[in-house]
Amino acid sequence: MKERIILGIDPGTQVMGYGIILCKGKETVLLGMGVLKLDKYDDYALKLKKIFERTTGLIDEFKPDELAIEAPFYGKNVQSMLKLGRAQGVAIAAAMNRELAVTEYSPKKIKQSITGNGNASKEQVASMLQHLFKFKEGPQFFDATDGLAAAFCHFIQSEKPELKTASKKVTSKKKAQSWASFVNNNPEKIIKKL
Repeated sequence: MKERIILGIDPGTQVMGYGIILCKGKETVLLGMGVLKLDKYDDYALKLKKIFERTTGLIDEFKPDELAIEAPFYGKNVQSMLKLGRAQGVAIAAAMNRELAVTEYSPKKIKQSITGNGNASKEQVASMLQHLFKFKEGPQFFDATDGLAAAFCHFIQSEKPELKTASKKVTSKKKAQSWASFVNNNPEKIIKKL
């Protein structure tokens, strides 16, 4: 079985979340997750430099094979979108500087891959990942799980193409009443740990 490591990033100008997973066949293991806090920096260019340095540092430390990154969410505030796009671009540039393959996923696609619902909340995505990887909450929990979600979405999309059609079936079924019910009704979504 070929092993590969995926780095997932949720770009941000205040907090950048990241998650790193090791994939071996159909199994995954969490190597790390965390955040880069940027709100203490007033200079926007310095924030971009810190994003580049942290992304490069993660690549050098974990030696990922691929980067999965969340695309900017299209909102009403154009200035926020421009800033977020720059943050994403710097993270992509860091990955390309280390010759990593880069894949971008929309927030809706990531949520759909993890929970079966493209409109799931951050809490629902985090809860599913916590169930799969057995970790505890920490500081900036949702930013870190958003980065992890990007990595796990990439694993699902690249290794398990049969789930692309299975996720469509989930939306036509009666909505799950709880996470336990969702897991019972969607065993193909559960990945065993190494």
